[in-house]
Amino acid sequence: MNNEDSTSLKLLGQALIVGIITGVVVGIFRFGIEETSGFWLHLFSLAHKNPAWFIAIIVGFVLVAVISGYFVKQQPHVGGSGIPEVKLELQGKLSVRWFPILWRKLIGGILVIGTGLFLGPEGPSLQLGSSIGQGVGEGFKQTKTNRRALLATGAASGLSAAFGAPLSGALFVLEEVFHNFSPRVWMNALAGAIAANFVVSNFFGLHHSLAIIYNYSFPLPLYWHLILLGLVLGVLGHLYKVGLFSLKKVYLKITFLPRWLHGLIPLAILIPIAYFWPLITGPGNHLILSLSKTITTQGWITVGMLAFFFVLRLVFSIISYDSGLPSGIFLPILTMGALIGATYGTLMVQLGLLPQRFVVNLVVFSMAGLFAAIIRAPFTAIILITEMVGSLLHLMPLAVVAFIALLIDELLGGRPIYDSLANAMQGKNGVAKASGHEDQLTVPVYESSHLVDKKVADIDWPEDTLVKLIQRGSDQIIPNGHTEIAAGDMLVLAVDSNKRGEVYDAMKKLQGVELDG
Repeated sequence: MNNEDSTSLKLLGQALIVGIITGVVVGIFRFGIEETSGFWLHLFSLAHKNPAWFIAIIVGFVLVAVISGYFVKQQPHVGGSGIPEVKLELQGKLSVRWFPILWRKLIGGILVIGTGLFLGPEGPSLQLGSSIGQGVGEGFKQTKTNRRALLATGAASGLSAAFGAPLSGALFVLEEVFHNFSPRVWMNALAGAIAANFVVSNFFGLHHSLAIIYNYSFPLPLYWHLILLGLVLGVLGHLYKVGLFSLKKVYLKITFLPRWLHGLIPLAILIPIAYFWPLITGPGNHLILSLSKTITTQGWITVGMLAFFFVLRLVFSIISYDSGLPSGIFLPILTMGALIGATYGTLMVQLGLLPQRFVVNLVVFSMAGLFAAIIRAPFTAIILITEMVGSLLHLMPLAVVAFIALLIDELLGGRPIYDSLANAMQGKNGVAKASGHEDQLTVPVYESSHLVDKKVADIDWPEDTLVKLIQRGSDQIIPNGHTEIAAGDMLVLAVDSNKRGEVYDAMKKLQGVELDG
């Protein structure tokens, strides 16, 4: 066994350690949210019998806002989902200390998400995992390149543990977060994701997160519904992103509360929602599962009720997330998608254009479609829904709806939401300072790249950048000026650690394509 194989095996072992620890931490995170959620729902049920319990609810919500808000004030990157921060770390544009983020995100996320706000645990779980990956990398004194691989492994492990979906956890990190399909990354990310899912399965049992039963294959003559539904999802997904970034500006104009206490606003609004409609509170997984029963009731009242719940979830999820509390939007997006599918399906049933038994299919397809339009990760959307629902029978309609929704958002000028959030953070709160040391950046060469078929010497590389290695399939090429670059190559660049983010941006322009595909 040569040194390279030995190093790879050591890294794989460390990736498994990351996955196991992440599984334990995210398991505690999920358990804490479930217990906290049950506590608040019990208090609201008591308030129905005795209004005096509202005093306890109000006091409790104020404490949640103050504690979680103070965590964000201490460590700004504890707020939100954490996925933009992980993207920036992997690009070399952000440097944070992992442990202060880890424990604050864990406690703050349990407190906030457990209240019933329309927020999810998946993004925070990804950041928890990435923090663990960073900590393990530092503990084993790994190189910067391997530390980033372990950070990506932790992110995949966190998402896998949150959803019980190891393939989707690894694929999301590769497709949307890291944009790097090199063996060093995907093998370790998948190993960590599997280990994390195994650990969490021993917490919660081996079952699908959204075990919706839909045994009827969607017939080809009805595929026009998928196209129309994809159009609707693309437009609504684009509007959601516009609303998300527009309301952020409104929050910044609020002067009667400091920014770190803006969480009081959605928590105040939550009180009447949780009192009158407790079923629709929280991330939304219970609501999604209940839809398969609700949509069997025909009538215009059902259509109106579903549409109202969608609008309420759309507006309030934006209000909740933009407050800056530690939380995510993954599951809330899937919930909104399910409500769109249910609303569209019941409407078509009322109009006599769709058999009732196919409405549940549209609920599932719509989750993938809205996810693809907002997150802009269609492959993850298809595999994620497949893993969560536990059925491989409907891949084609899932792909059709996801593709149409993604295309509509593209035509409307939409951008991946986490890219937009990450771009908005640049230059703020903890950007890495200069160190003057050499670092590495691995860049994929896509089929449409301007670098394809060009010689290394003929390319105007970014300043202080050296092409150290070209990975071509299983071969590793030490390049010279006459080496031609081919589609599918992975370029290993030596860069100044202080300029890693700048080189990343310069390489996107140099290739003429987005590195995120």
